[in-house]
Amino acid sequence: MIHIVRGIMNHKRCRRPSAFLLLTVSVALGATAVAALDSGGEGAPVLLIGIREYVLPLGGLALAALIGAVLLGLPKASSLRTPLVTMLLVIGAPTLLLGGLASAMSGGPDEEVRTEQAPGRGDRRLLVVARSGSLEPVQCVYADQGNPPRERRWSVGCFNGDSEENALGTTEWTASDRIRMTTRGGAVHEVTLAPDGRPDRVVSVG
Repeated sequence: MIHIVRGIMNHKRCRRPSAFLLLTVSVALGATAVAALDSGGEGAPVLLIGIREYVLPLGGLALAALIGAVLLGLPKASSLRTPLVTMLLVIGAPTLLLGGLASAMSGGPDEEVRTEQAPGRGDRRLLVVARSGSLEPVQCVYADQGNPPRERRWSVGCFNGDSEENALGTTEWTASDRIRMTTRGGAVHEVTLAPDGRPDRVVSVG
């Protein structure tokens, strides 16, 4: 009998730390998802840009962890237990559903076409991607600077290939701080990068 009582008491002692751990995990996952969604600006961390593809699973895990924290943190006899879980499900489930629908409508992740390291710079590279979710064939060029996990991305140019002459033909480094982009129609565009990787202009063609 004593062993049973001790087991119940130890179980109760473990519930609150476990609930706090789940709450911490939920907040961390939610904050990561929000930061990833807000990472579309210039100079955004590449790590967060990659996480944007997994925002929906992160949101689902954050909701599950939060519900688990409520179930563990509040005793079964608590009158708040059921209303809180119900409220979280009523708010969280539709939000995740809408997020999944928006993600499906925006298309899949951009397709990486090619990458090239800057000459003499191990911390700088250009990246060419084919934009997804667009009715027209759009290719964009980015400059990534830094080393993971502090690598940041800057837009260099976007080319709408709906017209053949405006489509991106070649992209190359002409120096460690200069990128040359040539359209299939022969138009040449050069962009110079600042020491932090920021381009002096962003080219838009088509």
